[in-house]
Amino acid sequence: MLTGETERAFLDVERSALGKVWRERLDQHGRNTALAIAQTTDIPELVARVLAGRGVGADEAQAFMSPAIRDLMPDPSVLTDMDAAAARIADAIRKGERIAVFGDYDVDGAVSGALFARYLAHHGIDHEIYIPDRIFEGYGPSPAAIDELAGRGADLIVTVDCGATSFEALEHARSKGIDVIVLDHHLMDDAGPPAIALVNPNRHDDLSGLGYLCAAGVVFMTLVAVTRELRKAGWYTKERTPPDLLTWLDLVALATICDVVPLKGLNRAFVVKGLVAMHGRGNHGLAALSETARMDGPLRPYHLGFLLGPRINAGGRIGNAGLGARLLATEDDHEAAEIAAQLEQLNRARQAEEARMLEEAIAEADAEIGAGEGPSVLVANNVSGDRAWHPGIVGLIASRLKDRFRRPAFAIAFDPLGRGTGSGRSIPGADIGSAVRQAVAEGLLIKGGGHAMAAGITVDRARLADLRAFFEETLGEAVATGRQDNVLKLDGALTARSATLPLYEMLERAGPYGQGHSAPVFAFPAHSLRNTRIVGDHHVSTQIRSGDGASLKAIAFRCADTELGHLLLDPPPTLHLAGTIDADSWQGARRVQLRILDAAKPARVG
Repeated sequence: MLTGETERAFLDVERSALGKVWRERLDQHGRNTALAIAQTTDIPELVARVLAGRGVGADEAQAFMSPAIRDLMPDPSVLTDMDAAAARIADAIRKGERIAVFGDYDVDGAVSGALFARYLAHHGIDHEIYIPDRIFEGYGPSPAAIDELAGRGADLIVTVDCGATSFEALEHARSKGIDVIVLDHHLMDDAGPPAIALVNPNRHDDLSGLGYLCAAGVVFMTLVAVTRELRKAGWYTKERTPPDLLTWLDLVALATICDVVPLKGLNRAFVVKGLVAMHGRGNHGLAALSETARMDGPLRPYHLGFLLGPRINAGGRIGNAGLGARLLATEDDHEAAEIAAQLEQLNRARQAEEARMLEEAIAEADAEIGAGEGPSVLVANNVSGDRAWHPGIVGLIASRLKDRFRRPAFAIAFDPLGRGTGSGRSIPGADIGSAVRQAVAEGLLIKGGGHAMAAGITVDRARLADLRAFFEETLGEAVATGRQDNVLKLDGALTARSATLPLYEMLERAGPYGQGHSAPVFAFPAHSLRNTRIVGDHHVSTQIRSGDGASLKAIAFRCADTELGHLLLDPPPTLHLAGTIDADSWQGARRVQLRILDAAKPARVG
């Protein structure tokens, strides 16, 4: 039960510009933990509050600030079927068999394929990476793809970031006498498809507790296990040495951030050490892509998730799905530069297409919602439009709609024959994955799947109205409850003067931040705004000033036409602001800036 003190809104903000109640993140137990951390370590109290607010105990805080792979990575054998997978792959390497790596078309799939390909190349093994076309082949291996790989002499196929539910394709491979090993992390049924080994921490009989790993994390652990097998077999000599797998953590970090898996345990160590590895620019593809993205300053998860990831994904969305894996696997600077340039062009085309589709989707949603509450689940599509939607971009549109209208959203691209390919994104508390599986069972969808927060569907246009009604009936109550729980949790209060670079750097050590380890949010009470203007793509830039005259650069992204933007552009004498602190580089100097997430008028003036 919350105490009366905890129930009181932070700074008395009961309704902010975004309609949120501001609350302190820590309850009394959390405050006690934060105090214990500050008293028993050299960690400042504000950073201790951040750690306590993310479940870090006083006895683990010091180690948490310096995560180590050797301390957090268990023996790979804890994963079910790992020993069988490692033995078969090691045997194929010793015999010089041709190995095909079958991946997925997103960043995690590209990284997983590249990791495995780099490992095979290091050992001189004949191999290829096969990434299916998103539109024409769809997700995962198919019998036709198996035939193609068999025709090119594959003795062993290793699927990465896919394969756990590919029953037909793997049955076909077995009928042709081809061994398949599955390295995946997606949710699956009790029985897996036929394979020599199926390594997936989310299979029901796996007790490793590593279900939070992305596919690249599973692949990395597999490569550790294979290296151990080769050592045991006496394969390595003075001339034939194993690869330094730790130098490849830059790729694992990229996949971990872009696949939005929880940043806890081993994942957090992967990202921390991967960012260190990335500074060395040892991967030719990442170096070339960083150049095209004009990245500067110290690399952080933001760069991976919002600059590098979208460019790699662009190939799978609207171009050649294999470009990302090829880029990350190459050792040739010239090839890396060429592929990076292609991905840059594709990403620009993707941005333009996304902007057009989003404008149409928002107009449709606004008309559907009208002056009332509107539907619980938005289902935007191109049925009434003059131009087609690209099915590779619908997931991005669904995510933007979900954020803008604070409810689950689907975006569906219908082809001229009336078949729609769609993607959905949800809010906490509304399980769209379960709803989609139920819709498939009831015949409303041709196919579909996913998890609580994201799902993919294929639907016939004739069933669109029925699908809308089904979502309303199935998810309406959960969405209503989820939208009422509109709370912004705050880790503490700062001023323009106290938001310093040393504080930012200490907070960064408590990161990286992302899924399952949210970035700390601070209130800036009663600050005035100066030089406020709209910049870029509907961003609002300003300078916030505290009562003692100190100022801090601040920006609120994509909010100019929202209630938050209106308040920032026409503020009262002072505002309560809430946001995260960041650092940017300007003319060689680093400085702290505030990313504004919300604002509120002070309840009392004076």
